[in-house]
Parts: sequence; C-alpha cells; structure tokens
Amino acid sequence: MKTLYISDLDGTLLNEKVELSDYTISTLNSMIQKGVHFTIATARTAASVVKIMESVSIQIPIILMNGVLIYDIPSKKYLKIEGLTKQSIQTIISILKEHELNGFMYEVKDHILATYYQSLDTKALKEFHDERVNKYQKKFIQVSDFNQVDPTHIIYFALMDTKEKLESAYNQLSQIPDISLAFYKDIYTEDDIWFLEIFSVNATKYNAAMYLKSSYNYDRLIGFGDNLNDLPLFKACDETYAVKNAKDELKIQATTIIESNLDNGVAKWIERNAL
Repeated sequence: MKTLYISDLDGTLLNEKVELSDYTISTLNSMIQKGVHFTIATARTAASVVKIMESVSIQIPIILMNGVLIYDIPSKKYLKIEGLTKQSIQTIISILKEHELNGFMYEVKDHILATYYQSLDTKALKEFHDERVNKYQKKFIQVSDFNQVDPTHIIYFALMDTKEKLESAYNQLSQIPDISLAFYKDIYTEDDIWFLEIFSVNATKYNAAMYLKSSYNYDRLIGFGDNLNDLPLFKACDETYAVKNAKDELKIQATTIIESNLDNGVAKWIERNAL
C-alpha cells in the first residue's frame, strides 16, 4: 500500500528554536532513503521552508501557505497555485481598512513570490518581517495602499494581532463565500498574538493533500499536526497523529497522540511505524 506521510512544521516537526533537530534530520533522511514518502504542509512560504528543510532530501512536492501553493523543491517551481478573485481581494482590503488592520499580501507571478505590506505598525508585524528578512533573506515590498498592486496574481493575506482586534474582522470575512480562513494563536509567544490568514476557498491543506494523493497515486495519507490550521489536513488523512503539545481541538480529531515536537515525536513515530 503506497503511503504518503505529511507533517506540519511549526509546533510539530520544528523545535522551540524553529529548527529541525539533528535526530529528526537524520531519521527523516534515513527513512526517505529506504523508500518512505514524506512531505510537509505548512502556513509558511517557500522562502523560509526551503531554508529550514535544506538538510532533508524531500523529493515529494510540499504544501505551502495552508494549501494555496504546491511547490517542488528540486525544480524550484510552483506546481499548483490557488489565487483569490479580484472581487474578493477588493472586499478583503476594504474590511482591513474598516478595522484598521495591517498585514502582508502575497503574490506569485512567474514562479516568483512577492510579499507586500503597508505599515509595520505593531510589534508582531515588525518581528515577523525582521525575522524573515534577517534569517531567511526574504524580500518585502512596501506600498502605501494594497489597492495599488495589480490583483491578478494575489494569493494570500496574513494578519497578526490580538485575538480581540482580529475577531471582528474574522467574523466579517467569514461571510465572503469564495475564501477560506485560518485563525489561530502564535505558538512562539506568550503574548495574545493570533494569526488570521485569508486565501481561496479552493486552497486548503485538505484540497492540497488530496491533490497529492490523486496526482501521485497514493493509497493512504498519514498526517501530523499541532494547531487549528491542521484540522483540514486531518480530514484528508486516513490516520492522524497530534503531537503532545497540540491544541485540544486537534487532539480530539487525531487517531492518537504522539510525543511532542521537542521530543522528536514525528520522526520517532515514522521510524517505528513507516516500514
């Protein structure tokens, strides 16, 4: 039976330093060399994921930005892109202005990802920007207004703020029929910082996982995760494993609970069970 193992990154495969442990790296490479099919599904973009995963010889396309993109690391090309409609983009920008929210708007054109922002007016936005510039050499483009950018290739919006400030916008955005939302707490800070991510209704970890299953003729999917944005991935999988540090809402949906991300739970499970 041909099986694909799909793991989330942050809080699942990565440790508290946002890195892969030496054990996880060596275990995954060993399993892949022995014929195990492994990939990842994350909210991150290729800019940070390729750097994070550079020591692992992943050959299966990876799922990025909660399913918006499917990216092939060896060829450095996007195999599947789910964009937002122009009408939805206009409505999203209008709602962000109404709630005085800033964030990041993403575009993929000719296999190049561009990230736009209007203002880094909160600590959370500035830290997000600075980490990706300094650690992953990611490029950001400042514009005075998101409406200045051609909407043709816009795929994603990412906001980060307190739950209270984002929640009213989340409720309003939920009424837009052709978008999906991911709303979850930042696991790397004790502050009340939440992510609100906006993307096409066709772009979920569920749809992306099912695309890989169909395109590469897998009989079975096994998923690993920790946060609310992994719920769609779990719905696509035949077996699901929540790390010990996962949110309770995800644990309820899991086949079982495995060791935490800090204890290399995913790598240990694959090593013990995949072959």
